[in-house]
Amino acid sequence: MGHHDFFTRFMILYLQLLAFFMSIWVSTTAVATNSPTPPLPILPLPSATQLKWQQREVIMFFHFGVNAFTDSEWGTGQEDPSIFNPTGLNASQWMDVAANSGVSLVILTAKHHDGFCLWPSQYTDHSVISSPWKDGKGDVVQEFVTAAKIRGIDIGLYVSPWDRHDKRYGHEREYNEYYLAQLQELLTRYGKVQEIWFDGAKGPNAPNMSYYFQDWFSIVKELQGSINIFSDAGPDVRWVGDEKGYAGSTCWSTINQTALRIGDGSLVSYLNTGDPKGTDWLPAECDVSVRPGWFWHKSEKPKPLSELLNIYYNSVGRNCVLLLNVPPNTTGLVSETDIQRLGEFRKAIDTIFSVNLVEGNVIKASSQRGESFRPENVLDGDHLWSYWAPKDNSKGNHWIEILGDNKGGMKFNVVRIQEAIGLGQRVKKHEIYVDGKLVANGTTIGYKRLHRLQVGVVHAKRVKILIKESRGLPVISSIGLHFDPFWHPSRAISSNKTTA
Repeated sequence: MGHHDFFTRFMILYLQLLAFFMSIWVSTTAVATNSPTPPLPILPLPSATQLKWQQREVIMFFHFGVNAFTDSEWGTGQEDPSIFNPTGLNASQWMDVAANSGVSLVILTAKHHDGFCLWPSQYTDHSVISSPWKDGKGDVVQEFVTAAKIRGIDIGLYVSPWDRHDKRYGHEREYNEYYLAQLQELLTRYGKVQEIWFDGAKGPNAPNMSYYFQDWFSIVKELQGSINIFSDAGPDVRWVGDEKGYAGSTCWSTINQTALRIGDGSLVSYLNTGDPKGTDWLPAECDVSVRPGWFWHKSEKPKPLSELLNIYYNSVGRNCVLLLNVPPNTTGLVSETDIQRLGEFRKAIDTIFSVNLVEGNVIKASSQRGESFRPENVLDGDHLWSYWAPKDNSKGNHWIEILGDNKGGMKFNVVRIQEAIGLGQRVKKHEIYVDGKLVANGTTIGYKRLHRLQVGVVHAKRVKILIKESRGLPVISSIGLHFDPFWHPSRAISSNKTTA
């Protein structure tokens, strides 16, 4: 064979091999570039600060002031500042309680309805300036902020619009300017504030008093760009409509803000449930005290563990954030009985949810949008941006199913479901089946939905979560099966409905 023929055959072989590898590269590239994209969002959507707030799940309130010393809930405004003398005040102890409770945000009542200010305001003498505590040189807000910062805990402030002490109250313009001046003090002196809490309470002596909420909100946002503003009507976080810590069994983070009015008691039901057609993302916060009252009273004891767990399931477990009040006593410390109960509460939550029985089992789904949206994503720990999503053209109900092993199945009595709410809240109706039998059903899911099974503990080989109705495609970010040893249902579910 001549050199020319050898070279020709070599070149042919080389070109064939080159074409083969090029075809593989093109095919691989085509697969990569044609990978399914995420589904379109369903508006409205949460802001980054609202998402961060939602992930906190439990935050803490500290109601503290002259009411603790007068054994009252609502002060008269006529209290002598000399009664305020918490000689053992230790905000670091408060923060230890918060941190040990798994809390990352704490809110202080800087001023309650009595008008007494826990900081040395330059606009009134009705404050710590006139008290014997630290010879009038103390600042509870500063101690609160400093202790929180050391612990890496974010802070929030409550400033009551209703002021039963100040003579400007009832004089609309004059009082609104006074209130705004105090807001500016609090939001410029103490560093970053993550939440500010407004309510709409008004004094009977001035029932027609107008609060300039929009002016206040604008200044708040100017001074603290990443803050969440809480009120009956937001604009960032809404009141749930009660002080029991319970959201509605249907609870949308969406609502029509234009329909809300701060201080309007007729809107409680709407606040409690939200609105599937709402044009604004305004999630609910559930405020409740660990004790019967909001301020410390010697005669009161903390709520039993079973009640605190009920509150957790009906707040965090219904797409809300739980704001749990822990009132310091007249010494200036959180009482030992409260610390003990909060420790039991935190330990119970950890006991229930530290183990997810879904892990290690096979997960199937009605369909999947592509490899990036496979059902196994519900176990990767990312509760916002990693999720299972079905195909666009899939018909009928969407479902995801956990298949247990053959060694006795999965033993649980709590089902946890979470949506990827960064793409909007979607699920309107869902059902849960254990080995073909309906054991729970509900409407909304949102960031987190917890179902305690009325049938009690089950041993399941198959668990199916059926999405019956949703706004667009459902996007499920996390699923958990958990055992709650503290849950003892009083009644069994009556439905025997089954599905194939």
